[in-house]
Amino acid sequence: MVICMKLFIRKKVLPLLFLASIVFVTACGKDEETVSGKSYEIYYVNNDETGIFSNPYQTETEDSQLLLNELMEQLSTRAEKKEYKAPLAENFELLDYSWDGEKLTLNFNEQYKDMDNIKEVLVRAAIVRTLSQIADVKYIAFTILNEPLTDSNNVAIGTMSADTFIDNAGDEINTYEKVNLRLYFANENGDMLVEENQRNVVYNSNISLEKLVVEKLIEGPTAAGSYPTINPAAKLLSVTVNDRICYVNFDEAFLTQPYSVTSDVTIYSITNSLIELPNINKVQISVNGDTSLYYKESVSLTNIFERNLDLVTSAASAAE
Repeated sequence: MVICMKLFIRKKVLPLLFLASIVFVTACGKDEETVSGKSYEIYYVNNDETGIFSNPYQTETEDSQLLLNELMEQLSTRAEKKEYKAPLAENFELLDYSWDGEKLTLNFNEQYKDMDNIKEVLVRAAIVRTLSQIADVKYIAFTILNEPLTDSNNVAIGTMSADTFIDNAGDEINTYEKVNLRLYFANENGDMLVEENQRNVVYNSNISLEKLVVEKLIEGPTAAGSYPTINPAAKLLSVTVNDRICYVNFDEAFLTQPYSVTSDVTIYSITNSLIELPNINKVQISVNGDTSLYYKESVSLTNIFERNLDLVTSAASAAE
């Protein structure tokens, strides 16, 4: 059974929910009151918009529907002293939601997309981590006017859980981390690979390193003597790791190659770069989820690729 509700969080208050959900148990013959119930964490964005933190919230509400409304009301309540930012009290509205018993879909208006990328990730993390504490909420999805929320590359965010967001420092999510990457690009002739070390790369810690590597390959090299290997118009649809195999899924633009590079250089630019990560031994590439295609009519994507260092030349040799 799907539950659909219209919500106007910033305009409507549900005081009866709170009256029904707060119970004071008084022992007979005693003057003291004891508040019982379950404790939840309500997540907020800090004032600097660099992380999220939580405050404990006690309630006796057990009904999942009532608890959902109650937690969302907490997420929409502005702090009187403005020591934090309530994620549902920003300049956008939660129009409605649907809930099928496992997946909760929150539908926002267009103003949700007005937030910059960093703030949006933090707001989303605060909402997801709060509402995923409800036992019957297994997954959460965001939509904008009933269309799936997409990231800066126009790729759908998809369903989320609390584990989607990396918790790096206690109760706060660090927005940025630094990492050193070893990437492989083409030489000038496009027939060999050149190793490029990109040091102190700053990235949003809520994305995986596998995704970061592929996105950096699409962006292209930063050092002289290195040349791009992937069509910059290609979109990364997904990247996952299972049993140390990294599955990389591009859109159809990946099959179009505007650069003068061999097919092996492109394939092993991706493969060698990803295998530099400690959790990956092999790579499989697909286009729109299809592995039955050929890249440049010469390399079958049914193959699972392993590291190939025979294609790697030194930067000095590439410059000659």
